[in-house]
Amino acid sequence: MKRDVGADLDVYIAAPTTLEFQITVAPQPGLEVTEELSFELNGNKIEPQEIIGEHGSRIHKFDAGVGSLKASYSATVIGEAEPPSVTDIDLSTYLRPSRYAEADKFFGFAATEFGQYADSATLLEKVSSWVGNRLSYVPGSSDPIDGAVDTLLAGAGVCRDYAHLSVALLRAVNVPARLVAVYAPGCQPMDFHAVAEAFIEGQWRVVDATYLAPRQTLVRISTGRDAADTAFLDNHNGSITLNSAIVRAVVDGNLPVDSVQDLVSIR
Repeated sequence: MKRDVGADLDVYIAAPTTLEFQITVAPQPGLEVTEELSFELNGNKIEPQEIIGEHGSRIHKFDAGVGSLKASYSATVIGEAEPPSVTDIDLSTYLRPSRYAEADKFFGFAATEFGQYADSATLLEKVSSWVGNRLSYVPGSSDPIDGAVDTLLAGAGVCRDYAHLSVALLRAVNVPARLVAVYAPGCQPMDFHAVAEAFIEGQWRVVDATYLAPRQTLVRISTGRDAADTAFLDNHNGSITLNSAIVRAVVDGNLPVDSVQDLVSIR
């Protein structure tokens, strides 16, 4: 499988700050990645510090003064990644409530809705279908600080909101779950995409209740408890405005057909 992905970001910096970007493909065994990454402030190149996080997440960090910042990334990804590793600390961390996936607030509710499903694969399908049917995908309907509870009450959101609600419900029924930022060939509207991963039958399996893109072609960018760990841009101290973000993700050949009943891992 060959996938071409990338992003171009235009950021105005109104006051000196420290920026962290997570827009590069996470290296995984089995993948061949050829990539180019650049940052320019007022036309001058910036060399970022690369920080390697968990599960291959890569943070590119640098201090920046006032002006116009251009970030550009492109990558060709060939092959299929091996199934994501599973560690004891993952299975502990991703059961806990987190900032945007408040699983402890869903214990009773999730037990009532999904407690009757003993088979984990069936449970995954039911949670994904339930979230997909309960929410409406409405760009601009949520705030960056909204968590899973806000999303459920609003009945609408974007991909990260769908993922947060899925993660919270799964954790509430004792299934380890986490958020993954991905490039998603076929996604409409095209953007950085967020999905959930759940620990099912010994492997991490993808949950995408938006059904906006086939899960078989997703490319991992970053992995964490929720959007607090996986944001494509973090700003520390100064003031910035994101003027534009253009995301690209295509697959060589036809997009695969996906079904909510399939168990799929990010490859």
